[in-house]
Amino acid sequence: MISRLHFRGAVIVAAAITGLVTLTAPARADQCDDIAKQLAGGIDGLKVNFKAANIIYLTHPAAKELSLGCRTQGQAYSNELYAKGDRKPTPQFYDLVASAAAIIFTVTKDDTTTGASRCLKRMGLLRGDKITMRYKRLNMECTRTKTDAAIAITRPKDE
Repeated sequence: MISRLHFRGAVIVAAAITGLVTLTAPARADQCDDIAKQLAGGIDGLKVNFKAANIIYLTHPAAKELSLGCRTQGQAYSNELYAKGDRKPTPQFYDLVASAAAIIFTVTKDDTTTGASRCLKRMGLLRGDKITMRYKRLNMECTRTKTDAAIAITRPKDE
């Protein structure tokens, strides 16, 4: 009789703990997916393609390649925006990069426009085809080949 009561009590306690765990930990969508939905809703012509590992690939008429990289454990940055366009970027490309960076990193669009344009315009004969700079707590790395120009914008985890 006593062992039966102990077993029943243990089952009730286990069921109560399981119920509390399921109630306190609601199912949440991935933060990266939420950012991608905000980007698609906030920028005209932007479409979310697919997600592979921790990268969401996006498409827009002003960019040849566009992706949003999300942080995994152990990485030194929070999120990363990567955009590739023509060697001489168009004003639409600057606007796209600035709008996306403003949404991802919650910085004003004016600041991201200034930072992206400074980074992309510094590449040339005197400074070379790879520029690394920091603007408004954002790390920007611009690279250029014979046909393309690309920018990668990240923010360190601790900021």
